Amino acid sequence: MATRHLYVVRHGAADAFGNLTAVGEQQTHHLGERLARSPITAVWHSPLARATRTAALLAPHLPGVPVTEAAELVDHVPHVPKTPPPAWAGFFDGYSSEEAAAGERLADALVARFARPAAAEAHEVLVTHAYQVAWLVRHALGAPADRWLAMSCGNAALTALQFREGTPPALVVYNDMSHLPEDLRWTGFGPGPRP
Repeated sequence: MATRHLYVVRHGAADAFGNLTAVGEQQTHHLGERLARSPITAVWHSPLARATRTAALLAPHLPGVPVTEAAELVDHVPHVPKTPPPAWAGFFDGYSSEEAAAGERLADALVARFARPAAAEAHEVLVTHAYQVAWLVRHALGAPADRWLAMSCGNAALTALQFREGTPPALVVYNDMSHLPEDLRWTGFGPGPRP
């Protein structure tokens, strides 16, 4: 029975303009070294600059593996709760119903394309954004739509999911940063304890 193995990663650390920083490049090289130990068959990436650059830096670690843009991986808000938690109220303030519907359509397209079994054994890297990583994990676990709000994702962290016919999706690992030196973990989340 064929299994689709998804290695879902958030892009490396980026600046306020959405470009990968020097730290993000270091994180990506460490991630590439880790992914090189797996039989990767494809790399898909968001069209945004920080994800595109991350994928380009992964490519030398995965010689011969095709690297392709996938519009479904773009950064977006996948679900707007009817009553946002107080901590998120400011984030969703003024979010229109049209914007919410567009985010839901993108989330549905992401799941339809990638969160399903493949016809043949596949090991695919998805270079995307924190919200999309959280959405795919939430979907795999069958959790309520608003659970994506409680999932943080570090830059260049690795999440692994498996999809095969006849069984529920499997969450193999979530937000693993063991391939990163301690000072490169949780970049972008501000000061504080680092697990």
